[in-house]
Amino acid sequence: MNSTTIDRNTIEKIVRQLVYQQDNTSESSSTKPELRVSISARHIHLTDEHVEQLFGPGKTLTPEKDLYQDGFFAAAETVMVVGPRKRMLPTVRVLGPTRNFSQVELAYTDAISLGIDAPIRHSGDIEGTPGCLLVGPHGAVELKQGVIRAARHVHMNQDHAGYFGVKKGDFMKLKIKSPECSVVFEDVLVRADDTSKLEVHIDTDEGNACALDLASKVELVKQDCSCGCKK
Repeated sequence: MNSTTIDRNTIEKIVRQLVYQQDNTSESSSTKPELRVSISARHIHLTDEHVEQLFGPGKTLTPEKDLYQDGFFAAAETVMVVGPRKRMLPTVRVLGPTRNFSQVELAYTDAISLGIDAPIRHSGDIEGTPGCLLVGPHGAVELKQGVIRAARHVHMNQDHAGYFGVKKGDFMKLKIKSPECSVVFEDVLVRADDTSKLEVHIDTDEGNACALDLASKVELVKQDCSCGCKK
């Protein structure tokens, strides 16, 4: 008799816990995550080898300001980027930590200023892109490739991806309502992992075009491709 009562109580307790967990999960998944939209100004990613060539033997990057994404920072170091016919940008910020390839990310007007026909690419996709000369206080590095205009993208974690119904590699639309000029940016690449904060990166030209500083509302929605399927 007591055994039956204990089993029933145990079962009821388990059921209550499961219902509580389901309610919390449902509430969590329906909570709209906080969206941050950031302007990614021109910058450079460097390898350890290139850091030493530009700034001196044994030199490492000096973190100056933490970025929104954990573990990433704007370094105190800057370099000169030189394009064809000696056109240059004198102080381009280096971002850390270092990578296994060096990459220069520019806005369209930056590329025009340097005289470089920089293609729109997602970060890391540098095969066949133009190069440039990097000049630091200790030395210079000639990049054979790696100059791009970074495609707009959104960082998010897996919970955010579940909320929006997207996965890594999907595309979204960023809607920006502004008294100056409301804009919808399409083809925002989803870069989902386990730890990222929800943040869209657009470049300076895009940020100026939509008057981002004056925006009254920003919204991120899943993008449908023209054929009606989910892109």
